[in-house]
Amino acid sequence: MKKIIRNGTIVTASETYQADLLISDGVISSIGKSIEVEGAEVVDATDRYVFPGGIDPHTHLEMPFGGTVTKDDFETGTIAAAFGGTTSIIDFCLTEKGKPLSEAIKTWHDKSKDKSVIDYSFHLMISEINDKVLDQLPDVINQEGITSFKVFMAYKNVFQADDETLYRTLLAAKEHGALVMVHAENGDVIEYLTKEALAKGQTEPIYHALTRPPEVEGEATGRAAQLTGLASSQLYVVHVSCKEAADKIAEARKKGYDIHGETCPQYLVLDQSYLEKPNFEGAKYVWSPPLREKWNQEALWNALRTGQLETIGSDQCSFDFSGQKDLGRDDFTKIPNGGPMIEDRFSILFSEGVRKGRISLNQFVDITSTKSAKLFGLFPKKGTISIGADADLVIFNPETKRKISADTHHMAVDYNAFEGMEVTGEPETVLVRGDFVIKNKQFVGTPGSGQYLKRAKYGKTTNLADKPMMIQ
Repeated sequence: MKKIIRNGTIVTASETYQADLLISDGVISSIGKSIEVEGAEVVDATDRYVFPGGIDPHTHLEMPFGGTVTKDDFETGTIAAAFGGTTSIIDFCLTEKGKPLSEAIKTWHDKSKDKSVIDYSFHLMISEINDKVLDQLPDVINQEGITSFKVFMAYKNVFQADDETLYRTLLAAKEHGALVMVHAENGDVIEYLTKEALAKGQTEPIYHALTRPPEVEGEATGRAAQLTGLASSQLYVVHVSCKEAADKIAEARKKGYDIHGETCPQYLVLDQSYLEKPNFEGAKYVWSPPLREKWNQEALWNALRTGQLETIGSDQCSFDFSGQKDLGRDDFTKIPNGGPMIEDRFSILFSEGVRKGRISLNQFVDITSTKSAKLFGLFPKKGTISIGADADLVIFNPETKRKISADTHHMAVDYNAFEGMEVTGEPETVLVRGDFVIKNKQFVGTPGSGQYLKRAKYGKTTNLADKPMMIQ
């Protein structure tokens, strides 16, 4: 059925205006005043913003880590994402050395099959580079539409790759049209500091932060930037948490390097003191990079405002406090790294960013949706409101006040990292390709309705006539 979104204030990364939207066959077919179509379902958006659906470029659903598996899978995680105004996610496929890349991709297709309620795509982890791996990359890009590769500079003896692997991945990405992503922390130094702390009997959650100081993030970010410049390639630094790393990105961009930075809501509103909560409560806030001293928050907001950081991902990686996080009760290194963030990314950035004057309304759209669509080969099918674009839309009430709580969130995890935080602004209705997933704050979607997205190469745009790839 055709739908008309009526009387809303449409907001894109560059424009704010009042108009109606006509949705036909899952796409936006007309934008104008007082649209009338016989038989169309009318959705009243008076006093509401109409945003392009959020794109979360950084999630970990049903991911194995530290002897356990993240609590939220592609069903619960994407339902929570939809409640939070996100209509597309890009999750990470983890690979194993010596095994075909296609095996990892199939595993993630199997995980997501018949579960996701919103559209989704994958990044691919690169843990080693050799001729066999290099020979597989063209098929990964051209057949699967996976055009971004992640290299870990941390988690020694688990995920960490060496500098040669990073550099050769950058060269391959330049050749094939992909974007390299890095988790930028110096894993070797962290390994030393961690062993030193444990030898002294320092086992509490706060030592997770103290053994991963901001200097190791800044150093790794700068090293990755220099290698990117040397390779004349392109880089995306995930989950920037501190001024040291943000400054390295800014310096590299001034040199003309093609480098982009992402931060996450947790680094904008939470700080290192949360890891000192008594009775092991600090374990709820263990993720990597760790939370930083509070003064870093304003540096990150400033980097978002000035465009040195361009996107906000959730880094959704949820583990229950009881039964998972407490695996590290006597040793902080055994606390599974990660937190539940996917549902509140959108509202926190609006409430703390737009409402408090730190960023503009149009910047909000750019940061939560448009820039990720452009960087990761989804624009203009996703990430904007224009004729021919997918009708991925969020009808948003900018005045609603609510308290974030595990009692009311939709994630499967047993706590919320932002518990008790009051935010202003809330998604009320969310559509994916013209179909309601959330309607008047009620879930009306269907697991499995989300479609896998093949993405364009780095720097390229999608064809508005393209259809999402269906996985049978």
